[in-house]
Amino acid sequence: MAQIDRVLRSNIKLRHLQLVVALDQFRHIGRTADFLSVSQPAVSKMLTEVEGMLGLALFDRSTRGTAPTAAGLSLIRFARSVLAQYERTRDEISAVASGAAGRTRVGCMGGALPVLLSRGVALLKERSARATVLIEEGDLTHLLPKLRINELDFFLGRLEPGYAAPDLVTEALYNEPMVAVVRRGHPLARKTRPAWADLARLPCIVPPPWASLRVKIEQEFHRCGLEPPIDLIESSSYFAIATFAGQLDAVGFMARSVGRHFEREGLFKILALDVGVELPPVGIITMRGQRLTTSTQQLIECLRAAVVELFGPKGNIAAKAERPGRGRKK
Repeated sequence: MAQIDRVLRSNIKLRHLQLVVALDQFRHIGRTADFLSVSQPAVSKMLTEVEGMLGLALFDRSTRGTAPTAAGLSLIRFARSVLAQYERTRDEISAVASGAAGRTRVGCMGGALPVLLSRGVALLKERSARATVLIEEGDLTHLLPKLRINELDFFLGRLEPGYAAPDLVTEALYNEPMVAVVRRGHPLARKTRPAWADLARLPCIVPPPWASLRVKIEQEFHRCGLEPPIDLIESSSYFAIATFAGQLDAVGFMARSVGRHFEREGLFKILALDVGVELPPVGIITMRGQRLTTSTQQLIECLRAAVVELFGPKGNIAAKAERPGRGRKK
């Protein structure tokens, strides 16, 4: 234990951490050497060096490539966290030196991107045009691990109850209903009072089977005494909804604010149908105890302002004492 502590505190270098992360990514010494612009013997020598320091095998080697051991997986998690913090600190120092306002990294679900995040970034840019926002789109399953190892500053999207954890701080921003959409000019768009029976006869674009919203949509069909459609496309992508709504005359489902956004763009028509599916609130997730950069705090403040602007004062459902960035030093 003392040896490992000494190595992690004093002996291990950034190049060692970059090596184990690259080996985990490529699982092959040759491809890792190409990525790091060094020779294969140099990669092998460096790996032997760090394994010797720790007294542990980090990767199993075979003719098929390399695979991390249990100790290797632990070091890889440590390395990713340290490298993410290194890049963040480097960017902060570089921003100060260049006179820029800093950089923040956001993990965002698709439902929050075209309306809330876009307006929040616009408000941030009004404050400082040189502020930089890195946006990575995905779902909680994909983005939470990156938040936990400091590759993201915060998450913006639906606060699914199943992902609550003691190390996370959540702030709900607003609630909204789900709507059904079709392409402009679709026969159903002209119907004054469409019903679930109309949808049951059409192709539908629905979330994947493991998504909680998929179950809720199917329950709405059953509530109306109908079997869910069998002609399905399974996707949560707005690009997929736009594609198949246009090509197959399919019905898609999305949050009302997003549906209205695309309706104004001339892409969809929201059906006059009470979908009745309760969506989790949209909100922000940060790591408990994490120091937020000034730029990140400013973007979060802009998102709160955007919620009031877009949804009204009652849209902000989370005036809580514990908010990301509140009371923290800039």
